[in-house]
Amino acid sequence: METGEGADGPSGPGEPGAGPGTELTGLGCASFNQDSTSLAVGTKTGYKLFSVTSVDKLDCIYESETPDVYIVERLFSSSLVVVVSLSIPRRMNVYHFKKGTEICNYSYSNNILSVRLNRQRLVVCLEESVYIHNIKDMKLLKTLLNTPSNPSGLCALSINHSNSYLAYPGSSTIGEIIVYDANNLSTVTMIPAHDSPLAALTFNSSGTKLASASERGTVIRVFSIPEGQRMFEFRRGMKRYVNISSLSFSPDAQFLCASSNTETVHIFKLEQHGPSGEEECPTWGSYVGKMFSAASSYLPAQVSGVMSQERAFATVRLLVAGQRNVCTLATIQKLPRLLVASSDGQLFVYNVDPQDGGECVLAQKHRLFGEDEDKEEGVESEGSEVTVPVQACPSYAATVAIPATGPVTTTLTGYSEDGGAKKGEVIPEHEFAAGPVCLDDENEFPPINWCRDGTRGGQGRRL
Repeated sequence: METGEGADGPSGPGEPGAGPGTELTGLGCASFNQDSTSLAVGTKTGYKLFSVTSVDKLDCIYESETPDVYIVERLFSSSLVVVVSLSIPRRMNVYHFKKGTEICNYSYSNNILSVRLNRQRLVVCLEESVYIHNIKDMKLLKTLLNTPSNPSGLCALSINHSNSYLAYPGSSTIGEIIVYDANNLSTVTMIPAHDSPLAALTFNSSGTKLASASERGTVIRVFSIPEGQRMFEFRRGMKRYVNISSLSFSPDAQFLCASSNTETVHIFKLEQHGPSGEEECPTWGSYVGKMFSAASSYLPAQVSGVMSQERAFATVRLLVAGQRNVCTLATIQKLPRLLVASSDGQLFVYNVDPQDGGECVLAQKHRLFGEDEDKEEGVESEGSEVTVPVQACPSYAATVAIPATGPVTTTLTGYSEDGGAKKGEVIPEHEFAAGPVCLDDENEFPPINWCRDGTRGGQGRRL
């Protein structure tokens, strides 16, 4: 989850930005992977990786006892996972979790606040600097120094390897967004998105749209990329300011969900109205909308802007308010779903009606860690609709013992059969001719097994 960016947490050195992941209170962190097929959670006792490809079943595919993890990011469905712990908050560890080995680690000058990755780039965000690595060999390609103070580590990276756009705050006092091309290592544009500082950022899957929200949390805007033109403006609410902790596009970029510290998750529909605004079957709502549009031209700009903003297409009422959470829109078993991972260690799965919207229906609820203390055997606790026990997680030894699959049939220049760069060979930082490494199957190996200087995985580098 681009997946993905809100307020400070009590336990970490800073808060990772939202999108795919966010720092939570009960959980150390929670993040969906780039295509929302996997959920990674960190706690004081370790971290877990779950498969979220089924509504009724939550499979724990890996569990580690690394303590106090506050950042854990998985690269699609590959075996590559990036972990940062409170015990060493300036060091990023890159693991091959199926082999149970460390690929490499990097240490930085300050605490790591967030990590973003796609098939070409790995981005590490500190409070006043951003580091861009080539994920194929972990070579440091660019360091963006003296960036505006960003204590939450807010940033977003497009998951599209062809459009590796990076977005981060261009100001600490107003909502400016810097869009940076992480492939060509150049600034693309600056977007004056909001009057107040940024709180959340996320790209759609193709990297052609960027959604943002400010610390006020009342308005969400969507911009075209790379042009930076405003495309949509949605109003989350008017009565109160909130802390938006997560933004996420649906896979087809037709919908955008937003969660905050309130009990409501909003889903907006990205509809382009025709120039005539005519509908085949006009409704009372559309008639009233036209009246508001006509009246807005006679009103002050600030008032007319509020009247022209779109409202939520669908909503979810969470059982508990005031908790931080991370949300994503995904297609599971061929139907659109909203997934919400809450700070108390639960995963909620809601059905979304893509035609009529409205109130989403809770389809399933899963525990992410610990036992359900409120449930006796066969007895549901009050206010609990559905609770399904988490599947047993394989141990560390069992995971390491999993037999390796055969070599990937597609061979890429500079890579050995086990997916690692050949010793002594460094892949050019802009070599894209062979295309992205195929990582969709979780049985396949990640793209690197050697650090860029040819040393074996587990060797550290300091930046």
